[in-house]
Amino acid sequence: MRVRFSLFVLIVVLCNVGLGQIGVSPSLSKIGGDDNTKFTRIGNIAITVTNFGSIGHGFRLWPQQPSMQYPRGSGIEHLFVGGLWVGVGSDGAGGGMRVTTGAVDVSSIRTGVSEGFEFTTGTDSRVLERSSLPDDPFYDPKAISHQDFLADFTDVNTTNPNQNNEPIPNHTPLGINVHLETYAFNFSFADNFVIFNYTIKNANPYSLDSVYVGLWADLVVRNTNVTPPTTGSPFYSHGGLGYIDSLHIGYAYDYDGDGGLADNYAAMKFLGSTPFENQTIYNAWQFRNSGDPTYFSPFSDPDRYAKMSVGLAPAQVTTIPKPSNFMTLISVGPYSRIAGGDSINVVFAVMAAKKKTASPTTDDSPAQKVNLLLASEWSQRTYNGEDRNGNGIQDAGERWTNPGQPKRYFLPAPPDAPHVKIIPKDKTVEIYWDNASEASVDPISNQSDFEGYRIYGTPVGFDLTVSQNILSNLILLGDFDSSGDNVGYNTGFGHVRLSTPVQFPPDTTRYTYKFVVPQLLNGWQYGFAVTAYDSGDATTNLQSLESSKLQTLHRVVPGTVANQKMDAQVGVYPNPYYARAYWDGGAERSRKLYFNNLPQHAEIRIYTLVGDLVDQFDHDAASYNANDIRWFQTFSDGSQQLAGGEHAWDLITKKDQAIATGLYLFTVKNKDTGEFQRGKFLVVK
Repeated sequence: MRVRFSLFVLIVVLCNVGLGQIGVSPSLSKIGGDDNTKFTRIGNIAITVTNFGSIGHGFRLWPQQPSMQYPRGSGIEHLFVGGLWVGVGSDGAGGGMRVTTGAVDVSSIRTGVSEGFEFTTGTDSRVLERSSLPDDPFYDPKAISHQDFLADFTDVNTTNPNQNNEPIPNHTPLGINVHLETYAFNFSFADNFVIFNYTIKNANPYSLDSVYVGLWADLVVRNTNVTPPTTGSPFYSHGGLGYIDSLHIGYAYDYDGDGGLADNYAAMKFLGSTPFENQTIYNAWQFRNSGDPTYFSPFSDPDRYAKMSVGLAPAQVTTIPKPSNFMTLISVGPYSRIAGGDSINVVFAVMAAKKKTASPTTDDSPAQKVNLLLASEWSQRTYNGEDRNGNGIQDAGERWTNPGQPKRYFLPAPPDAPHVKIIPKDKTVEIYWDNASEASVDPISNQSDFEGYRIYGTPVGFDLTVSQNILSNLILLGDFDSSGDNVGYNTGFGHVRLSTPVQFPPDTTRYTYKFVVPQLLNGWQYGFAVTAYDSGDATTNLQSLESSKLQTLHRVVPGTVANQKMDAQVGVYPNPYYARAYWDGGAERSRKLYFNNLPQHAEIRIYTLVGDLVDQFDHDAASYNANDIRWFQTFSDGSQQLAGGEHAWDLITKKDQAIATGLYLFTVKNKDTGEFQRGKFLVVK
């Protein structure tokens, strides 16, 4: 981990003192057995998880990989870096107070660039992945969630075995091994938190005494599309913090940095532990502060242990300065003794949520925290499972699968999401889905409670971009539910059910339903999704649950379909092309226009009026998705589908120069038949 963090911490310093940021491709981020390439993708929150005790990546991999982004794809980040802390007051061999840290703020790094990053991993170790979703490539029947990550690390080394045994400065091991499992879900009510389940084993033959376990993080909520982390210290110094003692949750928000465009909370929450412990300690301190008696940054193990074991008083929490750059620590304990060879299990949730209202960014009132409290409630319910009130005791009315050991990570579930196929055509899209959802069985009631389907899409005339919250822009286009019950509208499925299911080889799915969205604008990017929902459960007061929109979300661009022959005139639109139009990317390399009515395979050439070749490219309808131009690289995610008969061009010449205002000629050759067409278009800048 020493080479990993000698570069990493240098970047931490540069980012926080305002000297800039060094970008590293995710493909280059594996060194030895260290793995920081994994981040949650299944829900609406994307958090980097490593196998060396830290979370996030300090914006080392920004913008290619999220550190802690919510909504996924929005550019709103919530975490610089965080990590596990474990502290002991003493041990059975006469050892004294010491703390092992998975990550620290830069002020703690004094004698070496990697001091404070004290967990290491094996030379062939990786973050492993598994999923409970049957159609996921990582499907594993042992999976807990829709996306599990598993990692193992240790603090026993004083040198890093992955980097030529480079010394870890000022590290006195506790002698612990840690197994981490993280759980992420795609349910709409549980897609904005990730559970971090730590099993901490005492690898010594003697006990560890007065043990505290904490999760530390540099929470920073900023919209990187507005303010990139390369701005340095001003990026980090606009935060506000808070703590809700009854919920064991510490949070941060953008106090005055991005004018309402980072209107989110970032939070960490203690969920529970085995053995049972319910005393949490909240602490916060100012980055690099060495003088304030309350909010100083801890430099030594005794100072760190003090922060873990003695929290801020309520008055000190309310007087945390803002805006400022503060660290957050949630710890739990003390666990009086962990015998040699024994383990404890401590579980946290890391979450993000939108502020509820459009009040000034400085507003941190209870009304703003509605969504944060919902995330807190669902994460706690997920952990509690069969132990409904979370007290660690099997109370009357609770059914536990195993006496003395409740089943945890147990959520009510909506029906399985249907398999969806969307076909873009000229000014329309066709949405197909199968009936697999109708066989779903609720895991709590063991009943088949499927009720209906909902179709969602972005509005006509609205061009979807990656910088926006996709889910908030989806509107309901159709709702079809079972008839003959007292739930919903009882519409039945006659309006969308096909007389005979259809297939689209080589896809073997038999699609039972079809919904057509007409009157769309060609060349505009839309999003569509189909969900399944159930009837709810009146006996448990559970409302109807709906499958994830994200799981079936498709980005599509309507347009003309491809033909074998050039029966229609190949054209260009918009023509004339005006720079800075609504769908224009706003920069020379983020512009686009389309060639339409193309055949399956074509060669396109563009010329000036005097016959100079401006650009030349080939079109393949089966594989083309426009990801070769900057507009789609910026405002899409690589999954977008085009109709087949259209090809986007970025107005950049083959010599990598932006074209000027003027009239241009083009030719299109059908590579299958040899047919040939000419045309022209006007560019106005």
